[in-house]
Amino acid sequence: MSRFKVALFTGNYNHIRDGVSLTLNRMVKFMLENDVEFKIFGPTIDKPALEHTGDFVAVPSFSLPGRPEYRVSTDLSSEAKRHLREFEPDLVHIATPDVLGYKALRWAMDHEKPVVSSYHTHFTSYLKYYKLSLFEPLLWKYLNWFYSHCEQLYVPTPSMAEWLKEMGVVADLKIWARGINTDQFTPENRDEEWRQELGFKPDDVVITFISRLVWEKNLKLYSNVLNRLMQKYDHVKALVVGDGPAGEELKQILPNAVYTGFLTGDNLSKAYANSDIFFFPSDTETFGNVTLEAMASGLPCVVADAVGSKSLVDHEENGYLAPVEKSDLFYLYIDKLVQKPGLRKKMADSSRHKAGGYSWQNINGKLLSYYEQVLDL
Repeated sequence: MSRFKVALFTGNYNHIRDGVSLTLNRMVKFMLENDVEFKIFGPTIDKPALEHTGDFVAVPSFSLPGRPEYRVSTDLSSEAKRHLREFEPDLVHIATPDVLGYKALRWAMDHEKPVVSSYHTHFTSYLKYYKLSLFEPLLWKYLNWFYSHCEQLYVPTPSMAEWLKEMGVVADLKIWARGINTDQFTPENRDEEWRQELGFKPDDVVITFISRLVWEKNLKLYSNVLNRLMQKYDHVKALVVGDGPAGEELKQILPNAVYTGFLTGDNLSKAYANSDIFFFPSDTETFGNVTLEAMASGLPCVVADAVGSKSLVDHEENGYLAPVEKSDLFYLYIDKLVQKPGLRKKMADSSRHKAGGYSWQNINGKLLSYYEQVLDL
């Protein structure tokens, strides 16, 4: 017999393999193992990228123009509402404040169900990459209204919580961080033979970017800095792991990088461990799962000075933080790391130590305690 029931609404649960879908699937698995019953509602495709966990109900959606890999939910269908009625959730968790999230919020209010939400996607920071910054005030007005109707709002970092407060969000903000499997991501996966297969020499300094290849991850800044460094040093190499719609154009502006495509499992772990510096200038992250994976793999991390990264990277301790508008500063920090292997080693050790504090068991256990607070259990 379950302890209680949760209906989860999300914009991505299985159709794209990314930080959001992986986090939510891992969370649902933990909750099911702890006798919490779940039913998940979201968009999907004929051949999902993930074999999802739990009981999933598909809702109507369409592919985003120009970005077909993304699905936009259009409704909480009558069939989905039937599933909701039969399920009779005790709690509604909305992970995406989109059309589906809005309909779910309205349903919960009409049926007097408590609502919680989690902040996974830094939507407002995406607008500038699509020349839509004009709509930012309107979006914040909606988000402030939406979150004001939630009992709790789960955010991945204290810096994100502070930033949301500054933007006018009035909610009971709780920290729900992200975790890491330190058995999977470890410096022990370093393998000189693997490096050689990619064309890297033992003394090469490999500077790696790992993520979906979309422009909002600041690929242009990465390519600009790496082009400059590779012109200066013969032993500096660029490694790009991932795929996405910006991939082909990135290969044109950064032609001398090594591109592995999308990697998972042991190959992904080896990509991190066989790198020397992790460079991730994206300022659109709410947390930065890839940064944590790089830290656990024993890498100094040079990242954007943004709310999603600065809780993980301590400036001049396990890496460097720089504003995204200061490309020269990223260049100078990485140049220093290239020249000083001792500094790389010191920061790598610091990264590994800090990553050890992020256990999925503890993190999802904290979320369970938040649920129990709302339900007064």
